Amino acid sequence: MGLTSGAVLAMAVAGAAALFAATIWFWPRLAGRTRRAVLGRIALLLAAQCALFAAVGLAANRAYLFYGSWSDLLGREQDLGVVVDHSAGGKRVAVVGTQAPDVPGGSRPERGGQIQKVVVAGERSGIDSPAYVYLPPEYFQPAYAKRTFPAAVVLTGYPGTAENLIKGLRYPLTAHKKAKEGTVQPMVLVMLRPTVAPPRDTECVDVPKGPKTETFFAEDLPSAISGSYRVGTAARNWGVIGNSTGGYCALKLALHHPDRYAAGAGLSAYYKAAEDLTTGDLFQGDGSARRHADLLRSLEGATQRTTSFLVTSSRQGEPNLAGTLRFVDLAKSVVRPPGKVSSIILDSGGHNFHTWRREIPPALEWLSDRLRAT
Repeated sequence: MGLTSGAVLAMAVAGAAALFAATIWFWPRLAGRTRRAVLGRIALLLAAQCALFAAVGLAANRAYLFYGSWSDLLGREQDLGVVVDHSAGGKRVAVVGTQAPDVPGGSRPERGGQIQKVVVAGERSGIDSPAYVYLPPEYFQPAYAKRTFPAAVVLTGYPGTAENLIKGLRYPLTAHKKAKEGTVQPMVLVMLRPTVAPPRDTECVDVPKGPKTETFFAEDLPSAISGSYRVGTAARNWGVIGNSTGGYCALKLALHHPDRYAAGAGLSAYYKAAEDLTTGDLFQGDGSARRHADLLRSLEGATQRTTSFLVTSSRQGEPNLAGTLRFVDLAKSVVRPPGKVSSIILDSGGHNFHTWRREIPPALEWLSDRLRAT
């Protein structure tokens, strides 16, 4: 059984409960001051505490996917990465694996769709990044053989992994369910983390003499995906959504590149590029570049456009509420129909997966309404 499986977590919880019950049951028998009684009490307490910590640790790992397997947890994953050459024949998306989505009928692509693990080679940025591409069931059905699908880039926070978008935030499962309900159109999801130059957090910025992250997401990624899959090339065919750092990047890409993305959704986003030990010197003293990465300042000087924006926050638990409300006010003066400025403001919700799982279903519905298939 895998480290992140529900069965393992259930066994750990049951074990902790059993040891707690055993401690209560045997405690009177071990109440004496003999060496055997003292050692027995110590053993029961240690066993119950270890079982409890194991259950809590497994639950946290299952929610946030710090480790993907037992070998990963134990440090046995030592295999080096494999360099994939993408230059031959101009191939910009290399498929390195496939998996079935965790949905009903997922073993058959025409019923459950398919998740492809790919490496995207950026021609302009020079960045190669792994990603997951979710293809909906309709992509494999004869009735849709000539259809070009809309696509959404889905971004994690920092330093998250792309697997979090599949297992933790359940984007393919939610998209599949909503499409079956008829509230979301079939869409291709391109899922990856914004950290395309790990371990550095580049904040989706073109760093002087460094990674051209914004170029990768604004130019290379849509171009490579639309060249490899039945995905449209116009802005109306593309949206971007993300949480935390990924939310900041999503809003920035939609704001700075309306010719590429028709809609951007930022879940628990912040509105100015972080600058700390994880980012290094992103701007190297260039005040203009720093202002350009400040979304609120960018909106203040923006021309009118039809791009749509969705932002989320909560009245209790999120630190971005004031910035979110300011973003909405500024964006309303910039966006014109058919573009829309929308928000999700929860009564309470922290900066975590539980909150984002509450926001993703309506956010995908909103995004689907903004995009067009051809």
